[in-house]
Amino acid sequence: MELDIINDSQKSTAKSESLIRTPSLPLISYKGQDKLALFFLRFCALSIFAILVLMIGLLFKMAMPAISMFGLDFITSSDWNPVEDQFGGLAFIYGTVTTSFLALIIATPLSIAMAIFISQILKGALSKVVSMIVELIAAVPSIVFGLWGLFYLAPWVKSTLTPFLKNTLGFLPQFQGPSFGIGILSASIILAIMITPTITSIVREIFNSVPQIRKEAALGLGATKYEMIRIAVLRPSLSGILGAVVLGLGRALGETMAVAMIIGNNPTISKSLFSPGATMASVIANEYAEAEGDLHLSALCYIALILFAITFIVNLAARTIIWHNNRRSQK
Repeated sequence: MELDIINDSQKSTAKSESLIRTPSLPLISYKGQDKLALFFLRFCALSIFAILVLMIGLLFKMAMPAISMFGLDFITSSDWNPVEDQFGGLAFIYGTVTTSFLALIIATPLSIAMAIFISQILKGALSKVVSMIVELIAAVPSIVFGLWGLFYLAPWVKSTLTPFLKNTLGFLPQFQGPSFGIGILSASIILAIMITPTITSIVREIFNSVPQIRKEAALGLGATKYEMIRIAVLRPSLSGILGAVVLGLGRALGETMAVAMIIGNNPTISKSLFSPGATMASVIANEYAEAEGDLHLSALCYIALILFAITFIVNLAARTIIWHNNRRSQK
């Protein structure tokens, strides 16, 4: 009887092992699929790097006549006269930097406040709806912002905002001079509206990643809700907020159509924010198709190369800040 029981158990064990055992042939095919997937992923990654290198090489090649003729004096000169082959990019660099940083001054507090409101004040479905609306604003084409700025924002700046700024801050040279509605200030406001959804979305995700136990601990120690937000949410998120702001700056530096429609496209340097100006992206968009001489085309490519370098450095700095913040949060 005991031998029969042992034999039956051995047979059942052998049967179960035969069911569990998988054939060796599919394992070979799985290894082949892994190698194919790994090759495909490497090819895609190297393709992106190769496209970047080719883009930089093409810009260098096309900008080489202007680099050879003007050198670094191109960056310090503000002369721009295609008729006499006089080219300098300082006015466009000034316009780009001024509009971008002024847009950051306007958009940063607004974006942080919206992110706090969405992630810490609103709850449930209402928070998701407001977040979706903010993200939809980021999907609006820049040409739409440009048209809105040209027909609605510029007249409002001329008739309402400019008199207010002159009456309150008119003693500063930045708020003096005539205003036609189209100029650096209007372009900065348009840029601020365009980069606000980007900064808001990133900062909101940073706030949502703060551990709930940290917020509950602050409330448990007697902090009010706003003190909890300041201590447990804002303070540990400062580096992430800085990274989001720098990413917004990268978006503002490269914006083209909306700025080109409302900045005035005047290659001059003026202290007044009411005066027209030009950016690196706007001059490329406006003059590239109509560039007649090879030197004019090369100068535009030189500006594109400078813009590419500035944008690359800004985005690299933002990624470094976010990467450093993630490493600190994991410790």
